[in-house]
Amino acid sequence: MPVTVHTFDWPDRLVIGTVGQPGARTFYLQARTGSQLLSVALEKEQSAALAEKIDELLDELMATDGNRFSVPAEAPQELIDTEGLDQPVAEQFRVGVMGLGWDPSTAQLVIEAVPIQTVDAETLEPVVPEAEEALVVRIPVGTARAFAERTREVVAAGRPACPRCGEPMDPEGHDCGPTDGLR
Repeated sequence: MPVTVHTFDWPDRLVIGTVGQPGARTFYLQARTGSQLLSVALEKEQSAALAEKIDELLDELMATDGNRFSVPAEAPQELIDTEGLDQPVAEQFRVGVMGLGWDPSTAQLVIEAVPIQTVDAETLEPVVPEAEEALVVRIPVGTARAFAERTREVVAAGRPACPRCGEPMDPEGHDCGPTDGLR
């Protein structure tokens, strides 16, 4: 079965953003080059992990002896994107697995995402989609730092944590119960 690979080399824009209210947000990874726009849904935890792994990879590159790449220690302010998602947000697929790599031939980080695989509830066999897809995005190191910083800000913009139990609080109230470790 052929795989449709949505490729964005040096995209005009790459962001994580959300649709919905805190506590009911849907996270999207959105890439745009010219008029080509693609949005894939992912979990908050996937977004946070991607930002963390990008920073780890960039820090590792900075610490490598003989590194010939100029990797910024912090996100260049002029590269941090603070705008909302491009509209319309049309989910191409829901991300199941993500990969992160480094391409030294182009000095770019490579982000790969493939759809979540579903299984048949009765047979527990994987359900093969009619068309397989993948997203591959290549971004330079400065853009990667800025992407990671914005992603951390988007993730942190959710519901505030309860000072007693640490769980997210809902706007209509929060009952965290005992905080003696019996939760």
